[in-house]
Amino acid sequence: MNDSVITSKNNNIIKETAKLKIKKYRLNSQLFLVEGFHLVNEAYENKVLKSVFYLDENPFDDIKGYKVTDEVIKTLSDLMVPQGIIGVCEITNNSNIGEKVLLLDNVQDPGNIGTLIRSCVAFGFSTIISENSVDYYNEKVVRSTQGALFKVNLLNGSLSDFIKESKDYDFYVTDLKSDFTLEETEFKNNKLGIILGNEGQGVRQELIDLVDQSFKIKMKNMESLNVGVAGSIIMYEIFKRSKR
Repeated sequence: MNDSVITSKNNNIIKETAKLKIKKYRLNSQLFLVEGFHLVNEAYENKVLKSVFYLDENPFDDIKGYKVTDEVIKTLSDLMVPQGIIGVCEITNNSNIGEKVLLLDNVQDPGNIGTLIRSCVAFGFSTIISENSVDYYNEKVVRSTQGALFKVNLLNGSLSDFIKESKDYDFYVTDLKSDFTLEETEFKNNKLGIILGNEGQGVRQELIDLVDQSFKIKMKNMESLNVGVAGSIIMYEIFKRSKR
């Protein structure tokens, strides 16, 4: 393939691609950016890579590529030191929810979202449904997932609606006021949802009221954990029990 060469950051292709750094353009186009060979290659392996912008060489013979200058790559990059290759990826939504679902209520830290995405993949949770949380395709979230975001179903929507409509799932909410600990909680149904809340406020009372089962993580010397850490512990505990 004879790839095009772009030398100006005012090129229309570059200007349109740079808009993907903004959430509303990602939503409108259903496209997002990844940077660095590892993430770009993960996108390629998962068949969502649409095009690449690179300094030296396009590693993908079957993907449209644009050779660009340092100035142009800096326009597309969010890093202090660009990594030399940026990919445009398709946002895909899978209607198959799966058995284990993580529900996120107003989680705002990109690092927490990234940690939870990685833990979902590691511990067998196939879908995340988020409401009023940071965008999955925020550049900080994307980098922190290390490619795991391509291996989990990422959805946005009303958590209360999903809970009300999913009668075949058991739902559990984390609540520091709960009388039960994670260790004491039984997970009898393979189809389950875990609800995690905002870093400062926790889960909305509206959602707590919809769920019969709540628990807290037993700990000492601390009242609460970072939501990314807490969610990872919960998912690991469920994963561990399912392997017995």
